[in-house]
Amino acid sequence: MEIWINPACSKCRSALTLLDAEGADYTVRRYLEDVPSEDEIRGVLDRLGLEPWDITRTQEADAKELGLKEWPRDAASRGRWITALAQHPKLIQRPIITADDGTAVVGRTEEAVRDAMSR
Repeated sequence: MEIWINPACSKCRSALTLLDAEGADYTVRRYLEDVPSEDEIRGVLDRLGLEPWDITRTQEADAKELGLKEWPRDAASRGRWITALAQHPKLIQRPIITADDGTAVVGRTEEAVRDAMSR
Protein backbone atom coordinates (compact mmCIF):
# COMPACT_ATOMS: atom_id res chain seq x y z
CA MET A 1 0.00 0.00 0.00
CA GLU A 2 1.23 3.48 -0.84
CA ILE A 3 -0.14 6.79 0.38
CA TRP A 4 0.42 10.07 -1.45
CA ILE A 5 0.62 12.85 1.10
CA ASN A 6 1.35 16.49 1.69
CA PRO A 7 2.76 16.65 5.25
CA ALA A 8 1.10 20.05 5.76
CA CYS A 9 -2.36 18.52 5.17
CA SER A 10 -4.39 17.60 8.27
CA LYS A 11 -6.32 14.89 6.37
CA CYS A 12 -3.00 13.30 5.38
CA ARG A 13 -1.74 13.38 8.95
CA SER A 14 -5.01 11.85 10.18
CA ALA A 15 -4.75 9.06 7.60
CA LEU A 16 -1.17 8.31 8.65
CA THR A 17 -2.19 8.25 12.31
CA LEU A 18 -4.93 5.74 11.56
CA LEU A 19 -2.67 3.57 9.39
CA ASP A 20 -0.08 3.52 12.18
CA ALA A 21 -2.68 2.76 14.86
CA GLU A 22 -3.89 -0.20 12.81
CA GLY A 23 -0.35 -1.44 12.14
CA ALA A 24 -0.77 -1.12 8.37
CA ASP A 25 2.17 -1.79 6.09
CA TYR A 26 2.53 1.21 3.77
CA THR A 27 4.95 3.44 1.93
CA VAL A 28 4.72 7.24 2.07
CA ARG A 29 5.09 9.28 -1.09
CA ARG A 30 5.44 13.01 -0.60
CA TYR A 31 4.00 13.78 -3.98
CA LEU A 32 4.93 17.48 -3.94
CA GLU A 33 8.60 16.44 -3.79
CA ASP A 34 8.36 13.12 -5.68
CA VAL A 35 5.99 14.38 -8.36
CA PRO A 36 3.99 11.67 -10.14
CA SER A 37 4.38 11.43 -13.90
CA GLU A 38 1.43 11.69 -16.25
CA ASP A 39 1.50 7.90 -16.62
CA GLU A 40 1.42 7.44 -12.84
CA ILE A 41 -1.52 9.83 -12.58
CA ARG A 42 -3.35 7.90 -15.33
CA GLY A 43 -2.67 4.68 -13.42
CA VAL A 44 -4.00 6.08 -10.16
CA LEU A 45 -7.07 7.45 -11.93
CA ASP A 46 -7.72 3.99 -13.38
CA ARG A 47 -7.34 2.47 -9.91
CA LEU A 48 -9.65 5.10 -8.42
CA GLY A 49 -12.19 4.77 -11.22
CA LEU A 50 -12.22 8.57 -11.47
CA GLU A 51 -11.43 11.30 -13.96
CA PRO A 52 -8.67 13.89 -13.41
CA TRP A 53 -11.17 16.67 -12.65
CA ASP A 54 -12.57 14.47 -9.85
CA ILE A 55 -9.25 14.62 -7.96
CA THR A 56 -8.37 18.24 -8.76
CA ARG A 57 -8.31 20.82 -5.99
CA THR A 58 -10.02 23.59 -7.93
CA GLN A 59 -9.80 26.12 -5.07
CA GLU A 60 -5.99 26.20 -5.11
CA ALA A 61 -4.30 29.36 -6.42
CA ASP A 62 -2.73 27.38 -9.29
CA ALA A 63 -6.17 26.15 -10.34
CA LYS A 64 -7.57 29.65 -10.37
CA GLU A 65 -4.57 30.92 -12.31
CA LEU A 66 -5.04 28.16 -14.90
CA GLY A 67 -8.79 28.76 -15.04
CA LEU A 68 -9.52 25.08 -14.37
CA LYS A 69 -13.14 25.67 -13.41
CA GLU A 70 -13.75 26.71 -17.02
CA TRP A 71 -12.01 23.71 -18.62
CA PRO A 72 -14.22 21.15 -20.33
CA ARG A 73 -14.69 17.91 -18.44
CA ASP A 74 -14.78 15.47 -21.30
CA ALA A 75 -12.69 12.72 -22.89
CA ALA A 76 -11.06 15.15 -25.32
CA SER A 77 -9.80 17.30 -22.42
CA ARG A 78 -8.65 14.45 -20.15
CA GLY A 79 -5.00 14.68 -21.24
CA ARG A 80 -4.91 18.41 -20.61
CA TRP A 81 -6.14 17.86 -17.05
CA ILE A 82 -3.58 15.12 -16.42
CA THR A 83 -0.78 17.35 -17.70
CA ALA A 84 -1.93 20.12 -15.36
CA LEU A 85 -1.86 17.73 -12.38
CA ALA A 86 1.65 16.54 -13.28
CA GLN A 87 2.91 20.10 -13.71
CA HIS A 88 1.11 21.42 -10.61
CA PRO A 89 1.00 18.52 -8.11
CA LYS A 90 -0.45 20.77 -5.42
CA LEU A 91 -3.71 20.43 -7.37
CA ILE A 92 -3.95 16.68 -6.66
CA GLN A 93 -6.50 15.79 -4.00
CA ARG A 94 -4.98 14.09 -1.01
CA PRO A 95 -4.32 11.70 0.50
CA ILE A 96 -4.53 9.03 -2.17
CA ILE A 97 -4.04 5.47 -0.97
CA THR A 98 -3.26 2.70 -3.43
CA ALA A 99 -4.52 -0.56 -1.98
CA ASP A 100 -2.86 -3.95 -2.29
CA ASP A 101 -5.70 -5.30 -4.47
CA GLY A 102 -4.91 -2.82 -7.27
CA THR A 103 -7.59 -0.29 -6.37
CA ALA A 104 -7.18 3.13 -4.76
CA VAL A 105 -9.16 5.57 -2.62
CA VAL A 106 -9.00 9.24 -1.78
CA GLY A 107 -8.53 8.84 1.97
CA ARG A 108 -10.12 12.03 3.26
CA THR A 109 -12.29 10.20 5.80
CA GLU A 110 -11.59 7.50 8.37
CA GLU A 111 -14.03 5.24 6.51
CA ALA A 112 -12.09 5.63 3.23
CA VAL A 113 -8.76 4.85 4.94
CA ARG A 114 -10.26 1.78 6.61
CA ASP A 115 -11.70 0.72 3.24
CA ALA A 116 -8.23 0.89 1.67
CA MET A 117 -6.77 -1.18 4.52
CA SER A 118 -9.41 -3.87 4.07
CA ARG A 119 -8.63 -4.41 0.37
